[in-house]
Amino acid sequence: MNLTDAAVVVTGGGSGMGAATAKGLAARGARVAVLDLDGDAASRTAKEINGLGLAVDVSDDASVQQAFEALVQNLGIPRVVVSCAGIAPASRVVGREGPHPLDLFQRVINVNLVGTFNVLRVAATQMTALEPVSESGQRGVIINTASVAAFEGQIGQAAYASSKGGVVALTLPAARELARFGIRVMTIAPGLIGTPMLLNMPDDVQASLATQVPFPQRFGAPEEFTDLVLHIVDNEMLNGDVIRLDGAIRLAPK
Repeated sequence: MNLTDAAVVVTGGGSGMGAATAKGLAARGARVAVLDLDGDAASRTAKEINGLGLAVDVSDDASVQQAFEALVQNLGIPRVVVSCAGIAPASRVVGREGPHPLDLFQRVINVNLVGTFNVLRVAATQMTALEPVSESGQRGVIINTASVAAFEGQIGQAAYASSKGGVVALTLPAARELARFGIRVMTIAPGLIGTPMLLNMPDDVQASLATQVPFPQRFGAPEEFTDLVLHIVDNEMLNGDVIRLDGAIRLAPK
């Protein structure tokens, strides 16, 4: 897909994989809307790429609707949407202080799963008004972010793994339904990526985690996530599936 002057959206674009993806899409000529709960972080990324930064709570209906109204007015209807927004708090089902806090479980589901669906439904509705850009009738692509925890959730990841498992399960039915509009839906399930959450851990912890990756024995780079996003955008046959980006890691129980 030719991204020159195309409007694109990246949620969670204030840092990590989202920021790298926003920059990668801009380098291809796209006009990028950077959405993040942290409006200042969104603005910083947007400033680097001459994009549009917006403070957005992806789990909130009105917040997402307002953001899309603003970005469509400023950049146009998006051809590409990449959802990177998410949270990953840890808590055991039965902990030292009692059962897993239900409000924490609900918050993780609301941000990671409901938030992903919220962005997808609003973006897809907008995309249906676009003109096709290929002989097949492609109008756009939506790329969601899951995690290898969706398949091998560790102890303490009940909420996170559940939310990312939901994103995985959402992929195929969404792709099947949106196929008639020429809108593709894909999901990336990253493993250990060198984002601030991991890189702020002690060096010995980072080294221990990196040795769990069969090859290459290191953390993935946010730019490698971006490379996969760009390949999905370009490869029209990628649809309705989940791609692991993990160096063959399979998470241990803890």
